[in-house]
Amino acid sequence: MAPKGKVGTKGKKQIYEENKETLSFYLRIILGTTVLYGAVTLVIFYSSATFWSWAVLAFSGAVYTLSYRSMRGMAQPSFSEDGSLLDGGIDLNMEQGMAEHLKDIVLLTAIVQVLSCFSLYVWYFWLLAPGRALYLLWVNILGPWLAADSSNAPPQQEQNDKRQKRQERRQMKRF
Repeated sequence: MAPKGKVGTKGKKQIYEENKETLSFYLRIILGTTVLYGAVTLVIFYSSATFWSWAVLAFSGAVYTLSYRSMRGMAQPSFSEDGSLLDGGIDLNMEQGMAEHLKDIVLLTAIVQVLSCFSLYVWYFWLLAPGRALYLLWVNILGPWLAADSSNAPPQQEQNDKRQKRQERRQMKRF
């Protein structure tokens, strides 16, 4: 049974603490998967490592770096001169926020990177990320924009109808 009433809001300090925990969690995921991939692919199976093994490591490193820096920038707190917390930053755990999409990208990359220890063909699953981006672009921006009715037409038509009726009444009064 859902609780009744207004949904509770988080305070600045709670957002700040949760953001610190979230950033450390995703940093552990990033470091753990990268070390695991490096140990398995580039150390244990070094003789079979190809250019593509290094290329996907560089790609995943770039994705991790951009995503983590973006999340860290969003969660940047601000403090007053006396050290008290003025703003906890943007809540990284907020639903339907940009941070949610960044966390999804980090998790997708981590899963694909670990599975690519077995086969580099698993990296084709990373194409799910641009596919999801195109889907969100269509659902949230392009689809509603293209399917929107021209809302200006009915009021103008109503005004034209009113004007025409007024002119007809004036002409009837003259005769």
